[in-house]
Amino acid sequence: MRFIHTADIHLDSPLRGLAAYPDAPAQRLRTATRDAFHHLVTRAIDETVDFMVIAGDVYDGDWKDFNTGLFFVRQMGRLRQAGIPVYLLYGNHDAESDMTRRLELPDNVHVFGSSKATTFRLEAHRVALHGRSFKHAATTENLLPGYPAPVPGWFNIGVLHTALEGSAEHASYAPCSVAELQARGYPYWALGHVHEHRIVRSPACTIAYPGNLQGRHIRETGARGALLVSVDDGEVTAVERIEVDVLRWHRLDVDIGTATDLRGTVRLAGQAMEQLLEESSSRHPLAVRVVFTGESPAHALLAGQESQLRQEVIAQAVALDADRLWVEKVRLHSSAPVTAPTATGEGSDALAELAQMALAAGSDADFLGALQADVQALLEKLPHDLLAATPELQALRQHLPTELPGRVAQAVPLLMSRVAQASRAA
Repeated sequence: MRFIHTADIHLDSPLRGLAAYPDAPAQRLRTATRDAFHHLVTRAIDETVDFMVIAGDVYDGDWKDFNTGLFFVRQMGRLRQAGIPVYLLYGNHDAESDMTRRLELPDNVHVFGSSKATTFRLEAHRVALHGRSFKHAATTENLLPGYPAPVPGWFNIGVLHTALEGSAEHASYAPCSVAELQARGYPYWALGHVHEHRIVRSPACTIAYPGNLQGRHIRETGARGALLVSVDDGEVTAVERIEVDVLRWHRLDVDIGTATDLRGTVRLAGQAMEQLLEESSSRHPLAVRVVFTGESPAHALLAGQESQLRQEVIAQAVALDADRLWVEKVRLHSSAPVTAPTATGEGSDALAELAQMALAAGSDADFLGALQADVQALLEKLPHDLLAATPELQALRQHLPTELPGRVAQAVPLLMSRVAQASRAA
């Protein structure tokens, strides 16, 4: 017996971060979540699976366009024609959606109730599925105590939309623990809500999150898809990941420690993107956030040319493969080398004093305690336009005293460079 476990489809959820990209194919971005789900249904039919489990969040909130729901109904109809039943549990996003409450689904789709846990049985395979849908989006109580005991002699599957322990990045809906799930006595738990692929296996229980079908922004990087689960003689024998996404997000860290100017920085970015394309195991388009890191002599120059830097990086991507590589954002997280300041001009004496204090801080607790107040006084001596144009310096106001020496040491060379430039211009 084999079945597909999927969750967090979020049909028609927009791909954030690429809408303003000048050459991005709008149609591909707009239909990415639909295309991923269409691929999954096709795979289910091709594999002739025995059934499909959807563990919540088919939709993406209170959508008003019923074309989203009609698309889902059409896909369920394709499974119906192939003789594949679907067991559907509604999650927190579905509970907000008009489509959840109003659209009639084909008769092969069995929806878990929201008032209490529902059990569906497949007599042909002696499978019992237990689940409870969300009635309200903000369902914060543990739903697990209401799930029934396993049906003796049958393969029991628990379906639950939950923020399992260790998933702090997701809203704490229907929270429970791994131990609680294992204690219920079901050999497989089909979970949803957490968008990352995760499997916890023990001899008697497999607990799985398939992750979402399509990454929608830079926090959802890498391959996305569903799970194909094989069961033999009442035991889970294989859990295979099915990748169905149509676009992948990637954070590309580029160390610019060897760069001395804009040109050298851009060249390093191009080399890193070329390597990423070569190492990619698929032909998926890649939405890339380029993050410059490291301690670099070029940092002071780049901080004043971030708009130009972005366009240069995009140009590199277009030259490499305009159809596969899109730059979502360019971020400058590098730092200037820590060197003794040498510039002269208005404010330079204050900056030199600031740098000396940072270098002397070390582990002196009394010094650190006084440093925060001293920094504020020194900041008042600097030109207002320099403060306004320097986020690194403004950030000094927000850090703990123990963090200030390092922050000051990183910021001062950049500031001295700008003071020198201002002096020359004057």
